[in-house]
Amino acid sequence: MQTLCNNEACPQCCCTVPFFNSTNNTAATTKPRNSSAECRHSFAATTASSIFPNTHFTNHEALPSLHESFNEFNKVYPQYSETEQVDHVRSKEYAHLSNSNHTCLDYIGIGLYSKLQHSPSSDFPFFSISCKTGSLKTLLLHGGKDSDFESFMKKRIMGFLNMSENDYSMVFTANRTSAFKLVADSYQFQSSRRLLTVYDHESESVETMISSSVKRGARAMSAEFSWPRLRIQTKKLRKMIVSKRRKKKRRGLFVFPLQSRVSGARYPYIWMSIAQENGWHVLVDACALGPKDMDCFGLSLFQPDFLICSFYKVFGENPSGVGCLFIKKSAISSLEASNSSGIVNLVPEKLNFSSTDTEFEEKSMPTLHLQEEEQFNLTTQPRKFEEGESSKTQIIEESKAHQSFEIEEIEKPVQELDEKTVQESENESFGIECRCLDQVDSLGFVLITNRARYLINWLVNSMLKLKHPNTQGVHLVKIYGPKVKFDRGPAMAFNVYDWKGEKVEPVLVQKLADRSNVSISYGFLHNIWFADKYAEEKGKVLETQVVVGDQEVKSDKKKDRVDVGITVVTAALGFLANFEDVYKLWAFVARFLDADFVEKERWRYTALNQNTVEV
Repeated sequence: MQTLCNNEACPQCCCTVPFFNSTNNTAATTKPRNSSAECRHSFAATTASSIFPNTHFTNHEALPSLHESFNEFNKVYPQYSETEQVDHVRSKEYAHLSNSNHTCLDYIGIGLYSKLQHSPSSDFPFFSISCKTGSLKTLLLHGGKDSDFESFMKKRIMGFLNMSENDYSMVFTANRTSAFKLVADSYQFQSSRRLLTVYDHESESVETMISSSVKRGARAMSAEFSWPRLRIQTKKLRKMIVSKRRKKKRRGLFVFPLQSRVSGARYPYIWMSIAQENGWHVLVDACALGPKDMDCFGLSLFQPDFLICSFYKVFGENPSGVGCLFIKKSAISSLEASNSSGIVNLVPEKLNFSSTDTEFEEKSMPTLHLQEEEQFNLTTQPRKFEEGESSKTQIIEESKAHQSFEIEEIEKPVQELDEKTVQESENESFGIECRCLDQVDSLGFVLITNRARYLINWLVNSMLKLKHPNTQGVHLVKIYGPKVKFDRGPAMAFNVYDWKGEKVEPVLVQKLADRSNVSISYGFLHNIWFADKYAEEKGKVLETQVVVGDQEVKSDKKKDRVDVGITVVTAALGFLANFEDVYKLWAFVARFLDADFVEKERWRYTALNQNTVEV
């Protein structure tokens, strides 16, 4: 197998992919194509020319079958078969992803445990959270000792992310939003007044941080993204980052996501270095990263002051989990001692601690059942997923965060063990393993990254092959951000258009997908910059979103807060995604080629009259 890219100095493309044979590529016979740029070009060109070449689908009933499509997929990406270990893990440890016949493409991230670890008698969630009050800075400087369970979880997660306990402190938070707010409430905005964020989409977490920071005196700024590919407007961002003053005064907080959770765009890591060189503290948002992307992040090179990520409990089964905030020890001085909310303790549940020095007995375990009624019409807004966490998850987490748990601690004699023995027996002594993390570590970065690359690029290319059967040849799908691209992330932002060229509401697409057992989400792209040549297009694609409290409506009137952008459908692939998952999404979207599809589904929904969903 020939290596396309093996550049250790380029942490975003340190993966090996073989050459693809191409009859049109005569240059390959005379000149080796082994540069980073060539490997990207070769991959994109082969994908575009080999997947359904010179073909457009105008009838959803004419799509090739799953079996036929998979055979063609393997011909284009023969190395996909080398990732079959993921399929074995999925079938053994996450059978619910296939047995339920439900495709899960609505949140991105990594789980802690596997479905196999659930108790046969009950689906207990492994741990609950209890609130911890006080100042973040005080906790970091003078905090008490963690429980053995919490220490074990911190050590396992930090090891997974390649974070050193010598350089970073870690706190658990109720969720991702809590972690962002925690930094906003504690950062010294009185002396370092600027907050600069780099997001092509609206994020509840980031909006919460901006709101809290502005209240504390910060001046909030945002990067802009060029239409139509949503690339960073580099000149504008550099101008905001670079200081004209020679004084090495801290300018503020630079919040940088390594990739977009919504569009799948990846961003050059060099922005972190530019920010650091110009006196900014850097917060890295790693929540949208792939499971092993931190292996090639180059932590020793960039060393951000803050890093935020989140973990689900069980992927596809229990999307609730916990947020993680990492603070570089040398950056603790940049924080202020203020009242902080969102810090939590992890409380283990139903674990057998027979071989440990402390036994926990659960006194009360709340059970939460949710019911919701939803009418099938365009005016009903389902709750928006936040960075892959469903609103049901947030309700559960908030409920748990405010529950009072009685924990009885029973001391037992314990014999002294040397450090090596303790490390070797940690998993066994706690009676629980972070099996998902272990599986991902075993699979490795290259395998996981290559698999996601093949699947997302096949999906993007196949979506663009859908066209309405009219004389205008209107494309069914419009994709925002990167299209077929070697180093795009495993997420996609798109919209569906009817045969007249009018957009189908993303909320409606989400509802119909859910009824077809495909879970997708929707988001709002913003901070979009249009060049003069796209001035006419700008007026056609942009929407005005007015946020009134917690409700979102569309209006031309200014009320609480106005944002201009594009509402889009989003899909994200986890590391356990397989070809059948992306094929099901493609086949579902193709049904909109039927001009009467929406009306037929509206009638079916009314006829079935099934309005109650129990969680």
